[in-house]
Amino acid sequence: MGKVRTTVAKGIARKLAAIAQLKGEAITDFEEAKKLVAELTTIKAKHLRNKVAGYLIRLAKASRPKSVEGGGQQGS
Repeated sequence: MGKVRTTVAKGIARKLAAIAQLKGEAITDFEEAKKLVAELTTIKAKHLRNKVAGYLIRLAKASRPKSVEGGGQQGS
């Protein structure tokens, strides 16, 4: 069994994230990401599918707008 190259998984995940964004699909959890990977690719290796799905979640979280907590004035 070979090692999964990080660059391969990240490249696939970036392409899938772009496709999901064009479709208007929001990826919120790992199970949903795994279904999306299975639906849009022909990856047979479970390890690679999970790596891609995990990185998809990471990309989705990074692209979400950060909420401002507290909302009060600073320094007072």
